[in-house]
Amino acid sequence: MEKARLPTTEAAVQAIRDIAVEFGVSMSVTDDIGADQTSRRTSAELRTVFDPDGSLPHEAFVELTGSPAVSVRLFPEDDARITVEGVEFHDVPRDSVPGFLRSVYGGLATTKGRLFPPGQWLIVPLPGDETYKEPILDLNLTPWPARSTRR
Repeated sequence: MEKARLPTTEAAVQAIRDIAVEFGVSMSVTDDIGADQTSRRTSAELRTVFDPDGSLPHEAFVELTGSPAVSVRLFPEDDARITVEGVEFHDVPRDSVPGFLRSVYGGLATTKGRLFPPGQWLIVPLPGDETYKEPILDLNLTPWPARSTRR
């Protein structure tokens, strides 16, 4: 399966909206538009809306309700930070966000633990050879990751 190209933040939000409908979860979106509003533009001058190249940066924060609890922050630089049940996945390419969410809601994401050294990881496989793996820092698992544990 080929990844869909998501050239803009709005295209990514629409793809997330389609996934929310497909899996029956509700969502809310908060948009920040302009160089003075986006989180990574700390050097922007006051009342500066456009980047020096004339573009209008757009950032969005999407919350998806249900189990698991998921939030997605889409950045203007073509990447995203996805949080699943408190586990943060940084620098996920914007084009990979729909596949990531389909894996999480489709039951492909797993939790893997080991006794020595002790630790647990949330593993999210995507179509192709792409896999994301992050440590679970909270030792008290919520019901969703506890249900998908593999040893």
